[in-house]
Amino acid sequence: MELVSTAGAVAANSEMGFMIKGLIPYKLFGQELWITTTHVSILIVDVVLLILFIVTKRKMKNASEVPKGFQNIVELIVEMLDNMVKGSLGDNAYKFVNYIGSIFIFIFISNISGIFGLRPPTADYGVTFPLGVLSFCIIQFNNVKHNKLGAAKSLLEPIPLFLPVNLIGEIAVPISLSLRLFGNVLSGTVMMALVYGLLPIFLRFGFPAVLHVYFDLFAGAIQTYVFCMLTMTYVNDKISDA
Repeated sequence: MELVSTAGAVAANSEMGFMIKGLIPYKLFGQELWITTTHVSILIVDVVLLILFIVTKRKMKNASEVPKGFQNIVELIVEMLDNMVKGSLGDNAYKFVNYIGSIFIFIFISNISGIFGLRPPTADYGVTFPLGVLSFCIIQFNNVKHNKLGAAKSLLEPIPLFLPVNLIGEIAVPISLSLRLFGNVLSGTVMMALVYGLLPIFLRFGFPAVLHVYFDLFAGAIQTYVFCMLTMTYVNDKISDA
């Protein structure tokens, strides 16, 4: 009985660590809705990014010819993103670098926010699915823009009988993009909650930092890169068909 009680206590603590919690209830059109930990995390991430962008804009106005300090870091990040997009999209990179750069920074900061005690917004499917849908819209827009009627014709290839299969393949794109990001970030969040639930209080400072480096920083960076690379691969595939 004691073992069962201990396991139940650990499970309860772990659940409290990774579950989405309702914080403030409110009513909209007669329906009760909640401000959750996800909303708060997104707000904090957005505020941090907004402050970062304002500071960057002001700093870059007085940029020197020889970059140093903060300017050097900004130019390094911009160059890295430019090269990543150019490597996948070639001459068409300039059309998509702003979008890819924006989602890369947002997803990366969201993924690593767990290091700072937040519940990562990307551990909520309500965040990753809209990102997947947004990428899907951009993919299909460029498909129609560059292939015209060929975009519809491709759904009937190699024979019209394959229409349902091809439709499922297209619809699966936003789902696979969003689920991959969501699943990997959530698994890291769950693992860290389990670690904190199992460790005694005096070991919760210091030791989990090593795991945060992997689950939040390393895995977060990898999943950000994968999401952006897959988006660019899908876009390039539609453009190259033209």
